[in-house]
Amino acid sequence: MADQPDQEERTERATPKRLEEARRKGEVPRSRDLNAAAVTLFSCVALSMCGERMVSGFANLMRSSLSLKFAPGMDIETMLPALGDAAFAGFMVVMPVLAAGFLAAVLAPMTLSGWNFSTEALAPKFSRLNPLAGLQRMVSANGLIELCKSILKFVLVAAIAIKVLRKDAADLLSMGNNTLSSSIQTAGHLCVNALLMLACGMLLIAAIDVPIQLWQHAKQLRMSREEIKKEMKESDGSPEVKGKIRRMQQDLARKRMMADVPKADVIITNPTHFAVALRYDDQRNRAPIVIAKGTDLVAARIREIATENKVPIFEAPPLARVLYRSVDIGQEIPASLYTAVAQVLTYIFQLRAFNKGQSIRPERPVIEVQE
Repeated sequence: MADQPDQEERTERATPKRLEEARRKGEVPRSRDLNAAAVTLFSCVALSMCGERMVSGFANLMRSSLSLKFAPGMDIETMLPALGDAAFAGFMVVMPVLAAGFLAAVLAPMTLSGWNFSTEALAPKFSRLNPLAGLQRMVSANGLIELCKSILKFVLVAAIAIKVLRKDAADLLSMGNNTLSSSIQTAGHLCVNALLMLACGMLLIAAIDVPIQLWQHAKQLRMSREEIKKEMKESDGSPEVKGKIRRMQQDLARKRMMADVPKADVIITNPTHFAVALRYDDQRNRAPIVIAKGTDLVAARIREIATENKVPIFEAPPLARVLYRSVDIGQEIPASLYTAVAQVLTYIFQLRAFNKGQSIRPERPVIEVQE
């Protein structure tokens, strides 16, 4: 039981990885009240804009459908195509309202969670058919919130209905004394006004529901500290694996460093604890660069490779320590060490000339460096 943190222990906000996994599963904040309000409002706007055309379209449809003669109407070969044409004509009449409702149903969820399509959300979940789980949802805090919202919606819709009936009671009663076209026009205006007031009321409910849904979604995805540590461990790798990778990288870097030792102009040593290999190419570099360095066993290996490849070794303990501590591999030496390193390289180059019989034996310089 201790390995599985309780809900009370999940006090940390969800990590980006957890949020991305939830989106992939289709677990995003949703508000049914926002969707219903948007569909109602868009449909109301479509009705107000296209109401007269829809009334005219339905009138023409009824006129043409009721003008069918008796004999063709009894013929099934004539009646079925006529029924199909009438159904298509009726569908085209209500198309603006249907299109507006469809557009609202698509755009409303995107205002909360953006565009998200999840195939995992479409998969059937038989756990939803469990009656015990359904009973637990009913008696939970979320169930209580949904009950309060339902009561609030009922009261609000009832209040809107009472207000509309009281406000438009005179117009409703006068419709019986008006002509058919005038009564239809009045009924259309009353329906649009009532629908608009209903949409405004539903928007008010949605304004309350949206923050609740966002809060519940964030609460549902909360994580415990152990879960966050486990996720970081899975993302970054375990310390053992990271340590092994680091050691492998260090081994590869050391092998590349050792391969550059034969290219050095001089090895400056401590003489036993430090070894720094320098190379100077006046065509490429403004100053000598450090191509290898190490201490103890690594320093001994650098001296060994230098001896095998006849690379000069120069003992200057203070200079070796300063170079090791202040210059990384591949970097040029600092300006403060130009003089000391120049003395070493000059001695090495003069010593090479002496060995070839081209110069007298140079005197070994005394290197002074402030550590």
